[in-house]
Amino acid sequence: MVNPHPALARAQAFCDRFNVRVPILLAPMAGASAPALSIAVANAGGLGSCGALLMTPAEIATWAATVRAGSNGGFNLNLWIPDPPPRRDAAREAAVRGFLAQWGPPLPDGAGDAPPRDFAAQCAALLEAGPAIVSSVMGLYPPAFVAQLKARRITWFANISTVAEARAAEAAGADVVVAQGMEAGGHRGCFDAATAEHEMVGLFALLPAVVDAVRIPVIATGGIADARGVAAALLLGASAAQIGSGFLRCPEAGLHPAWADALGRTPPEGTMVSRVFSGRAGRSIATAYVRAAAAPDAPTPAPYPVQRGLTQTMRDAATKAGDVERMQMWAGQSAGLARAAPAATVVRELWDGARALLS
Repeated sequence: MVNPHPALARAQAFCDRFNVRVPILLAPMAGASAPALSIAVANAGGLGSCGALLMTPAEIATWAATVRAGSNGGFNLNLWIPDPPPRRDAAREAAVRGFLAQWGPPLPDGAGDAPPRDFAAQCAALLEAGPAIVSSVMGLYPPAFVAQLKARRITWFANISTVAEARAAEAAGADVVVAQGMEAGGHRGCFDAATAEHEMVGLFALLPAVVDAVRIPVIATGGIADARGVAAALLLGASAAQIGSGFLRCPEAGLHPAWADALGRTPPEGTMVSRVFSGRAGRSIATAYVRAAAAPDAPTPAPYPVQRGLTQTMRDAATKAGDVERMQMWAGQSAGLARAAPAATVVRELWDGARALLS
């Protein structure tokens, strides 16, 4: 019998440990976590996930029950570790309001005042849902919550974007680290919001450095959207690949058609990291609004989540109109590789293709 490639043996060990058939994980994407997509990925042998940042405890419970009813029950629930309360600046917010008036309907009073979800209540909802895996982004769970996870034998995947963050996550009790390259779509998962646009490390540089720095398994994410990317990640030491934008064109994702079509025609250089939608650095398609709002003469965005509240009216209007130049369209640098195919087909082609390349 021929021994498998070491990368394939490592991936198989990961699958055995976490009760999946293939080392392909759906990225938790807040606002784009349709239960149908997780069900399809899980039933194809991978791991579904939910970005629960914007969800109430009741919504988290409903999501978990829906996915359990339609799949093997394995999934990952993800929360965003809160930043300190934002420092408000009335003059800056007024400038942003004036700028946004050029791009959408008038903003209602108090548009930037909506508080974030109750993080403690969300954590309690995660424990109540009892998933096999929870994950974190933008920081580390508090020690008391980590102890509760351990007591319930719930695995913790910690999203990191630097070697220092990976070491901190392992020291804090994370079971696995998810190494996120700067190619990733959506918000940059940095522990410190102030450094998110400066500590931008690509996955090919980050992944082997993290693998060498920690003793726990490493998942690769950011800019992976086809079998070549999966194979490369495994060769660089990852135990599995986590994919976001590569699944967003699947029908089960339920994405706005204009966004899904735009992903398919976006080259790597057609994306940008900016703070113009939410106040936190995130990679999106470089639309007319993004380019204008990130220009040197544009007002500095308000902090997260104030900016998110201020842009909500414009984003809602753009989505209703299908106007891609104003829509919030998160996209990784490999978005153009995403296929408009059923999620099960995408999972199968990712894994069959990666195995062929490594055989």
